[in-house]
Formats: sequence, C-alpha cells, structure tokens
Amino acid sequence: MEKRNLGRTGRPVGVVGLGAWQLGADWGEVDEGDAMATLHAAVDAGVTFIDTADVYGDGRSERLVGRLLQERPDAGLTVATKAGRRADPHVPEAYTLDNLRAWTDRSRRNLGVDTLDLVQLHCPPTPVYSTPAVYDALDTLVADGAVAAYGVSVETVAEALEAISHPGVATVQVILNAFRQKPVEELLPAAREAGVGIIARVPLASGLLSGKYDESTEFGPDDHRNYNRQGDAFDVGETFAGVDFVTGVRAAREIAELTPEGATTAQLALRWILDQDGVSVVIPGARNAQQAQGNAAAADLAPLDGATLQRVREVYDERIRPQVHDRW
Repeated sequence: MEKRNLGRTGRPVGVVGLGAWQLGADWGEVDEGDAMATLHAAVDAGVTFIDTADVYGDGRSERLVGRLLQERPDAGLTVATKAGRRADPHVPEAYTLDNLRAWTDRSRRNLGVDTLDLVQLHCPPTPVYSTPAVYDALDTLVADGAVAAYGVSVETVAEALEAISHPGVATVQVILNAFRQKPVEELLPAAREAGVGIIARVPLASGLLSGKYDESTEFGPDDHRNYNRQGDAFDVGETFAGVDFVTGVRAAREIAELTPEGATTAQLALRWILDQDGVSVVIPGARNAQQAQGNAAAADLAPLDGATLQRVREVYDERIRPQVHDRW
C-alpha cells in the first residue's frame, strides 16, 4: 500500500487506515471474535494506521487494538487514540494536565504500551483549541515520554485552522468525504503549508457513500445512525456527515453511477478522498473482515479522472452544499 507522511509525527503510514469506533460501540453489536478478525484482516491488507478512542465502548476498542499489537508485533502499526470525552461535565476547564495525564495513562494501559504514538483531543469545546495551557500540558506529556505526538480531532474547519497555528500540533482529524468538501477548499491548503497531517474520518458518510442504502433502510436502536440523526447524543455532523438521510441516499445514487468497473462505490468514495492534495490517511470503519479488506483495496484504484472529479463536485454543489457547507 502507498504510504504518506503523517504530518509532524514524521511517521509513514498506509494511505488507507482503519477507524475502530465500530469495534467499540454505537454501530450495533460486534462480538470480540469478529472484531479481532476485522483487525487482522486490515493488517493483512496493508493497513498500518489504526484510529481509536478511550470512550469507544468505554475502552473496549482500545483493548482490542492493544491485543492486536501483542499478536502482530512486527506489523509496523501506528495507533492513534483520543482523549477528553471522559470529562463529566465536558467543559473547557476539564482539559487540565492532571486530567490529560489520567486519560492518557488509562489509554496506555488499555493499549499495553508505554508511549502512545498519537493522542488527539477528542472534539473538545471550541475554546480549548485556543487555550495555550492545553498545548503546554500536551507538551509536558511528550516530554515525559507518555505521548510521542499529539493532534486534534475537530468538528469545524475554523477549529482546525486555529489548532494548526500551534507548533506542537502534528495532525488534524476532520470529517472529509464527497458530502463534506469544505475542508478541501479551506483546510487542506493551510495544513499542507504548515506540514500538518490530515486524517480523514467519516469517509463514507456513515455508510451512505457505500451506495447500499435506500430510503427504507433502517438501523438498530444501538446504532447512532438511528438515535443520533437529530444530534441528540453528539454532534449531528458525525452521523451521515450531517446530511439529511433521504437527500444523502439520492445523492449517493448519482455518485454510484461513477463507480469504475471492478470497483465498489465505497472504494470510489475512498479514492476520491485520497486524490485530495494534503490528505495523509483515510480511516473507514469496518464491522467484519470483508469490509476491512474491501476498504484497503481502495488504495489500489487509479486516481480518478477529471470528469469523475468534476461530477462529484457537481453532485455536492447541487444536492449537499446547501445543507452542510456553512455548518462545519
């Protein structure tokens, strides 16, 4: 698999990684055997970057990834986790050195490592991104050897632009897909100039861009695609990239018409992200080995031609832009 430099971490990573949210919670039940099969299949397919968080299944996702690290010690994996969402209440004042140390120490135990490869602030309240003391605390964790590098996970482009102005920020994780194109216009050029890596999350718009859903598709009660459609549990932009479900289904049908022969619509959607200059790695999730293998194969697709890229942009401009472009 092609590798790219992960921003200021200096680490080369495969361009298609794995998002491990599905292996923790909020996507329906995934048993431990299936979860481990998914992780091993991703590594077998060339994945070297895995993204998790301390709150995915209250540490379950981290513990499963930690087991993978033990079972595949020579795989050259880079694991990114996140911190901050354990705060209760989740307020800017919670982002202290003591709390960040406690959260990252817990993640180190869950993952079975002395030093976290990359820890990301987990979509904190907006004022946190402009608070120097938070970055000082993260710098302390780096100096102590608990963390090798740190970055941020953001909801908005404005938050990302603020974060990359701080020299210690190595990476930005942001929602980026064919239905969320604002980062292409405003964030990616600034991140390239700053040498900051871009981790593209929600790349399939919670599955919409797989092209497999229709207007009647339903999801289980423990699946955020059911209970968070209006943003009742967390930022609505994390579910279907903030796009109305029916609008997204119809737009995805138009995207599906562009799928190259021998590829899937999901692979087309992932390839579109990889073709955006400045993206370091895309992190699709997977619930089983077949999905992990199929996602990784997107790295083998040839770059999309100009006509395809133009049509994706037209679908966005016509159907999606009015709903989401100014929100995040």
